[in-house]
Amino acid sequence: MKKILLIVLGIVVAAGLVAFMVIKQQSSYTKVLTAKIVRQDLATVVSGTGQIKPKTYVNVGATSFGRITHFNVKEGDLVKKGQVVATIESVQQEASVTGQQAAISSAKTDIASYVAAEKTAEANVEKAKADLEQKRLDWERAQSLYKDGILAKQDYDAKKAAYDSDVASLNQTVAALNQAKAQTDSARGRLQTQVATLRSNQDLLNKTIAIAPFDGIVTNMPLREGETVVVGIQNALGSTLMTLADMSVITAEVKVDETDIVNIQLGQTADVTVDALPGKVFKGHVTLVGDQAILRSTGIATSQSTTGTEEAKDFKVVVTLDTPSSDLRPGLSTTAKITTARKTNALSLPIQALTMHDPATDNPKGAGSVKAASGSSKSAAKSVPIQGVYVIGNEKGKLRAKFVPVTTGITGATDIEVLSGLNEGQEIVTGPFKTLRALKSGSLVKRDTAKPVTTASSGSS
Repeated sequence: MKKILLIVLGIVVAAGLVAFMVIKQQSSYTKVLTAKIVRQDLATVVSGTGQIKPKTYVNVGATSFGRITHFNVKEGDLVKKGQVVATIESVQQEASVTGQQAAISSAKTDIASYVAAEKTAEANVEKAKADLEQKRLDWERAQSLYKDGILAKQDYDAKKAAYDSDVASLNQTVAALNQAKAQTDSARGRLQTQVATLRSNQDLLNKTIAIAPFDGIVTNMPLREGETVVVGIQNALGSTLMTLADMSVITAEVKVDETDIVNIQLGQTADVTVDALPGKVFKGHVTLVGDQAILRSTGIATSQSTTGTEEAKDFKVVVTLDTPSSDLRPGLSTTAKITTARKTNALSLPIQALTMHDPATDNPKGAGSVKAASGSSKSAAKSVPIQGVYVIGNEKGKLRAKFVPVTTGITGATDIEVLSGLNEGQEIVTGPFKTLRALKSGSLVKRDTAKPVTTASSGSS
């Protein structure tokens, strides 16, 4: 019995020694998460939030003082260019137009009478010319007869007097004709004045009618029928009848963080989503990139701000939708995801695998000898951390993580482009984050095959 107990005890001791050696050997290994270097399509996306806005909109303001007599549309209605959308009381303007039209009719009648008088004066001139011609012939015959001694002096004087009288009569009728023409021209001038006054009065009457300047939708009506409007500054209280928006060209006006604005250029494509229309994605392109920074807390441009407080800033970016929808309305909250760079079949690695590594931490003694060789440790240059990843290699059946410097290109949602330092298919360390920070080049590692536990905190990060 004693012998059996000794044998069992020996077996237990041997198993303990084996377990101790295994645990000791495994304690020198670091558990890591790994991934492979692969090729895939990458795209750098910059997001911005804002609201839907029409490219063209106008505040239809009051152009005449008075009471609103009627609105022909309501908010949300579609209107056509030239459509009457509202009317303002116009009693005085209509009376002015009617009175001026009557004055023009009277002026036209006066012109007609002056033209008739002018025609009469022209007929009188023609008659006076004919009489003068007759008297001239009589006078010439009288001169010939008187010279031959056939005509008496009395008859000769009578012929001459008759001729002189007709000359004076012709001059008188010509003067009357000129006077008639002057009266006609004056009446025509007064008519032109009356017509100009009518045009002015008609313009005042037209200003009591609000006309849609283009096809669009009524988006805002701050006033009601019966209220009085005044001619004033645009957007001033009581001077804006309604706002019309041209929804044929719709934009998403968003704000982009100042750190991303340098990557955004005109013409870049974007996917626009609207909170009110879940599941729908509208394609668009960048049509405006703002040059002025906007304070995030107040929305005021930095050039207009009087405070010198340093705070986060945004820039305005306008994305024009390629295929607008009738479901869109001005003011809807929207998000635009702008693609600033794109690469196809790019060599890539997970972003979390990148780390900054200080080569001096791998061989502190060697670093000390370098400092000693150079003279003084104070004058020695500080080592600069290098960006790279830990590549897993198999050395005599053991996995080791070796740090490799890497240069990178464009950044995608979860991966980043590799420009140099790695090849397709290589296995790299991707985490955990704490392990990656403390890992040394050349450390023994083993793959952690256990699935990570998802928590609320890790999900939010």
